[in-house]
Amino acid sequence: MAHRGCSLALIFIIMWLLIKAKIDECRRGDVTVKPSHAILLGSTVNISCTLKPRQGCLNDSRHNKLILYKFDRRISFHHGHSLSSQITGLPLGTTLFVCKLACINSDEIKICGAEILVGVAPEQPQNLSCIQKGEQGTVACTWVRGRDTHLYTEYTLQLSGPKNLTWQKQCKDHYCDYLDFGINLTPESPESNFTAKVTAVNSLGSSSSFPSTFTFLDIVRPLPPWDIRINFQKASVSRCTLHWRDEGLVLLNRLRYRPNNSRLWNMVNVTKAKGRHDLLDLKPFTEYEFQISSKLHLCKGSWSDWSESLRAQTPEEEPTGMLDVWYMKRHIDYSRQQISLFWKNLSISEARGKILHYEVTLQELTGGKAVTQNITGHTSWSTVIPRTGSWTVAVSAANSKGSSLPTRINITNLCGAGLLAPHQVSANSEGKDGIRVIWQPPRKAPSAVQEYVVEWRELHPTGDTQVPLNWLRSPPYNVSALISENVKPYICYEIHVYALSGYQGGCSSTLGNSKHEAPRSGPHINAITEEKESVLISWNSIPVQEQMGCLLQYRIYWKERDSNSQPQFCEIPYRVSQNSHPINSLQPRVTYVLWMTALTAAGESSQGNEREICLQGKANWMAFVAPSICIAVIMVGIFSTHYFQQKVFVLLEALRPQWCSREIPDPANSICTKKYPIVEEKTQLPLDRLLTDWPTPEDPEPLVISEVLHHVTPVFRRPHGSNWLQRGKGIQGHQTSEKDMLPSASSPPPSRALPAERRQLVDLYKVLESRGPDSKPENPASPWTVLPAGDLPTHDGYLPSNIDDLPAHEVPLSDSLEDLEPQHISLSVFPSSSLHPLTFSCGDKLTLDQLKMGCDSLML
Repeated sequence: MAHRGCSLALIFIIMWLLIKAKIDECRRGDVTVKPSHAILLGSTVNISCTLKPRQGCLNDSRHNKLILYKFDRRISFHHGHSLSSQITGLPLGTTLFVCKLACINSDEIKICGAEILVGVAPEQPQNLSCIQKGEQGTVACTWVRGRDTHLYTEYTLQLSGPKNLTWQKQCKDHYCDYLDFGINLTPESPESNFTAKVTAVNSLGSSSSFPSTFTFLDIVRPLPPWDIRINFQKASVSRCTLHWRDEGLVLLNRLRYRPNNSRLWNMVNVTKAKGRHDLLDLKPFTEYEFQISSKLHLCKGSWSDWSESLRAQTPEEEPTGMLDVWYMKRHIDYSRQQISLFWKNLSISEARGKILHYEVTLQELTGGKAVTQNITGHTSWSTVIPRTGSWTVAVSAANSKGSSLPTRINITNLCGAGLLAPHQVSANSEGKDGIRVIWQPPRKAPSAVQEYVVEWRELHPTGDTQVPLNWLRSPPYNVSALISENVKPYICYEIHVYALSGYQGGCSSTLGNSKHEAPRSGPHINAITEEKESVLISWNSIPVQEQMGCLLQYRIYWKERDSNSQPQFCEIPYRVSQNSHPINSLQPRVTYVLWMTALTAAGESSQGNEREICLQGKANWMAFVAPSICIAVIMVGIFSTHYFQQKVFVLLEALRPQWCSREIPDPANSICTKKYPIVEEKTQLPLDRLLTDWPTPEDPEPLVISEVLHHVTPVFRRPHGSNWLQRGKGIQGHQTSEKDMLPSASSPPPSRALPAERRQLVDLYKVLESRGPDSKPENPASPWTVLPAGDLPTHDGYLPSNIDDLPAHEVPLSDSLEDLEPQHISLSVFPSSSLHPLTFSCGDKLTLDQLKMGCDSLML
């Protein structure tokens, strides 16, 4: 009770506030509307605003200014206690007008307001129909209201039946188009007539629908069938029965069913089915959707709503059709090969059940017996067989009810017949994710082709044969095929086109992709190897996900380090297995920067990593060939002149070693011997003094022999102005004194002297008497000196041994110099050969005519 009292009090307070608000709203004046607040569209309305007594401005009523607003827009004003305005052209719906008072030095004051409703009279309701859902349902009617009146409209539904029975129902909803009487019509009088009518009323007028007359069978709509089930007798799709439950008065049924993957329904009408029907055209191992509808009369009434769907799968049957089989061959060694078989799944209609396994039979045609029988659950199979013989393979699919017919293929060389190879094979993108492959028939045997097979698989740098294989078959009159299944964008595919004819085949290949972009990265250079005449660049392949399509070529760029010039590059056609390439245009001892890019049909990738290299090898031999040839030509031209040949000959003669001199002639045939008579030596030359241990090449200093022959004491005179003495001094500063050069006859022979038969005698050269340019005949002759062997003359002319005994006037100095003029000093850098004493006997006298000297021995 306390709660109810509080609620009543709250309602009373709210109503009082609303009344007070209304009073307060128009306490200063009133607004009147004529002819009505609700008018027909296009009508004119008069609006008046009047102030109540003593509600104007306080100072003077003449300062009262009344203003009329339409929504927030001022439409008229007037000074005084009242305002009147005529309004036309109002739109459909509600329009608000407000009257305000404006005083001097104050804000506008709201006086009062009014709403004007603009609408139309209701139209006649159309399409009145009534229905009763099920035998136990109630009667409900629907109609079409027509256009909106924009005014409050009331609808009244009236039903009249036999025995003057009337039922009435009202709807005050603005958008009312449905009413339920809440009564149930029984089938006791199924042919009795009932009449229904609906009336619409608003402030501008009213309208009624046409009467609708019907019977019980006309308006009663059966309920949808329920408890639907399906039965397969003996698990056979050919004996399928559909069961359901229905209302008792139902006379007609219709059934519809379809596979789950189809949009089209199969329809069946059944009369007096009594909740049962046999279906004969269902497919095996297919999931179907079933629905049923009912009707009370063949001609009258309406169909019920469709029942809830029943989904069921039909039983399996033995597979039909044949597998599409393809294969690949790979040689293992000289006697074995690997056969990889691939086949496609049967369609649902062909499999007619769940494929449990596949049966593969490999048979050699020559032997005629099965070699291998295998059962696999996969769609591929591999085995190794000999490379000899003819082989055939049969593959079939099996489910729980049986096996399909086997597909037989002969294992042949798919690319063995060159005459059958298609030519001009190309692949281009087509559509969203398709590749159009185009080819030309074989040039020489186009009519022999029985079918084409287009094969494609993802291209992997490793060349993995386990990549999923796809193929399709094309009749011989087609020269193109669209690849659309198992194709991914931005992936490169290796595509082969095979032309088959009996047991032979020819093939061609290309690369293709459905979409392509420039590669996202360039190749990574991992090594640079300097070889004999080139540089080998090695790189890592671009990852497949960054290739963005089929690569067409690689580019290797290089330029000198810190150079602003454009880099050079070479293009390398793309091959799957290639990861290195030589470059032979780099110069040695120059530092280069190298990098690589890759190209697709869409463009070039960004550059990969940079690597530096500086070749350490020799310069290019071609850089030396041209100068060498020029120098050789010049030298041949110079050496061909006679003057230069003489100069070179003289130089070579000076550099020639003494032991390579030509053979020394016989002294008896010398010029001096023929010019001067032979006389006996006045002074005997001791032979023993000339015996000496000749210095070896390791000890080049000359050794002076002090031994004389018998008791004769030779007198040696030193020539004046001779250069030989200076040369003698040049050998470790050795100088022979006069005392050493005049030994007595009684001196014992030196202990170093060897027996005559065991030693060879040194080359005995005649010591020439040399006189100074200022010497005179009366002056005593200069002492003789012994010269080193390297400083002795080596010319072919020799002087006689008695030239010292000749008178000065008989030997003119000019003649002597002329005779000595051809002699020259040896410039040989080779040491002279050691000469050993030779045993001989010539008595007390030795003359040149008795002596023959050569390079290797002394002969008498």
